[in-house]
Amino acid sequence: MSAELVHIGFDNIIAMNRVVAMLSPTQQPTKRLIQEARNKGMLIDATHARKAKAAVVMDTGLIVLAAISAETIARRLDASRGEASFKSGGDEEEK
Repeated sequence: MSAELVHIGFDNIIAMNRVVAMLSPTQQPTKRLIQEARNKGMLIDATHARKAKAAVVMDTGLIVLAAISAETIARRLDASRGEASFKSGGDEEEK
């Protein structure tokens, strides 16, 4: 099994085969999850003091904060695989 590495900004890279979920850090349940991880020493802040736009939950229980959005990370993964671009499943209606 080979690891798919994706750049998440500021020379930080994560192995996508270890990712369980990518969450928005602005939601209250995610904020609580981040605070619990910080208290337990299970938080990796890869934002370089910028606002976190994605919280990446790893299969080891670690949470990685990224300064780029989950959608951007997904697009970079698609680009590295050579697949069609990621389509957002947003709440907006198609016109």
